[in-house]
Amino acid sequence: MEAPSMIPADVARKLGYYVYVLVSPLDGRVFYVGKGKGKRALSHLQDTGRSRKTAILKQIQRAGKAAQIEVIAHGLKTADTALRIEAAVIDALGLPALTNEVRGWGSRRFGRLPLSEVIALYRRKRVRIREPAILIRINELYRGGMNETELYDATRGIWKVGQERVKAKYAFAVFEGVIREVYEISQWLHAGSTLSSRNPRGLRSSDRWEFVGRLAPELLRRRYINRYVGQEFKQGNQNPIRYVNL
Repeated sequence: MEAPSMIPADVARKLGYYVYVLVSPLDGRVFYVGKGKGKRALSHLQDTGRSRKTAILKQIQRAGKAAQIEVIAHGLKTADTALRIEAAVIDALGLPALTNEVRGWGSRRFGRLPLSEVIALYRRKRVRIREPAILIRINELYRGGMNETELYDATRGIWKVGQERVKAKYAFAVFEGVIREVYEISQWLHAGSTLSSRNPRGLRSSDRWEFVGRLAPELLRRRYINRYVGQEFKQGNQNPIRYVNL
């Protein structure tokens, strides 16, 4: 999905202070760390100065691409908090490598995400699903920057699902109530029937299932991705599975 060219006013009001990075699509490297509130993160895209940052921005533009904006932390209460996080990120990126095995507290919801996903998280623009589908919450598995295979494997298994599963034509990957991807289901198999990044050894389970499929048609994906369906899950219900229109 394309990066947003604006931050809606209602999102800007809710966003609070945040820390962000600019990433070059040419090599995937972070080349700038910043902090601010409102529409600050977008201001660099119109920068006409002579800094090293603008030189990289122009290089990206000449290649026919746009810098990627990713939000490291958001929902911060004060500018001082944002300043401290910004400094810590700059220091960390100066190290040869990071060896953290566990993400920090609240990082799934408030940690690094593409700007488009942060907007969707705050805006919560509801959508009504029209197709027979299974909604799958992947809150414990999702992270910003997952590649297509990781997101697919996180969504397709491994789940305790009933016979209703075979009536679902589409599977929706849902994180914090927001749709991240839509898949067209081809078949349900016993868990471990196929190789997966979540189950690399192919360990089988008789009471859990996984599906195989492909990305849904583009028109369907555009209708649903980054839209909010949290209302479909009852508050307090920990079941990650919800069927609609079966």
